[in-house]
Amino acid sequence: MRVALILPTLDAARALEDLLPALQAQTRPPDAFLAVDSSSTDGTRTRLQEARARVIRIDRADFNHGRTRQLAVEALPLADVFLFLTQDAVPQGPDAFGTLLASFADERVGAAYGRQLPREGAGPIEAHARLFNYADRSRVKTFQDVPEMGLKAAFISNSFAAYRREALAQVGGFPRDVIFGEDTCVAARMLLRGWKVAYCADARVYHSHGHSPTGEFRRYFDIGVLHAREPWIRRHFGSAGGEGLRFVASELTYLWRTGPASLPSALIRDALKIGACRLGLLERVLPVWVKTRLSMNAAFWRSP
Repeated sequence: MRVALILPTLDAARALEDLLPALQAQTRPPDAFLAVDSSSTDGTRTRLQEARARVIRIDRADFNHGRTRQLAVEALPLADVFLFLTQDAVPQGPDAFGTLLASFADERVGAAYGRQLPREGAGPIEAHARLFNYADRSRVKTFQDVPEMGLKAAFISNSFAAYRREALAQVGGFPRDVIFGEDTCVAARMLLRGWKVAYCADARVYHSHGHSPTGEFRRYFDIGVLHAREPWIRRHFGSAGGEGLRFVASELTYLWRTGPASLPSALIRDALKIGACRLGLLERVLPVWVKTRLSMNAAFWRSP
């Protein structure tokens, strides 16, 4: 099984100081290493080339979550499995890659993703988001799990995920025109086609974000836009409403025990998320200049 590591980058020089040593320590290194760099100006490309990565440069305005990853896939015709990381996701231990890739021993596993742990210094709100979304038990999901799991059945994250070429090709690759959630689109389509999606809790990376309330709003606006533009996801997997309520209940319980001072901030953030997602669902009635200001991915609205 030939494995290709794909890493989108943007001004990643500082992040690479932690990431590259962790990559070099892996007991199951990738057979190819491709970075798609969005015109970094901090020496990122030079550092990657020194680490023997092949680098494709694109203009910053041309980056798209789905199209850019599909560009990388098409540049690697010999790979059987595509392993994706983001520049701020650092593998925990030397077996992270090997453990995740072992999921493909099951020939019906089309995609697999690992556990994301809170980064060092993460606050309680940031830490809870990782603990809620990434359980300590592995699970292999199929479309038959949708009545129990709902939209969570299609959950996956390209911050640390791998895809079987055959399964990815069967669902048309990564969508080229999504604002966000290209990984969810692919996982959902795989489940609909009878493939399995494996969550591997023993394959871990450190990866979390301390978004500001404004950042949270913009992120969830984009999630709403995704579901507005891809209504088939809600049709087959249900809405995110039930999962959102479970998240809020879990978060409030967690913060009451570990960081009660964060409760007011969490309540404000949760209200912003709900409002932003609902606004994103109505994006077709909003002018482009408004969407550009509300979105985390403003360049999406400037693209043809």
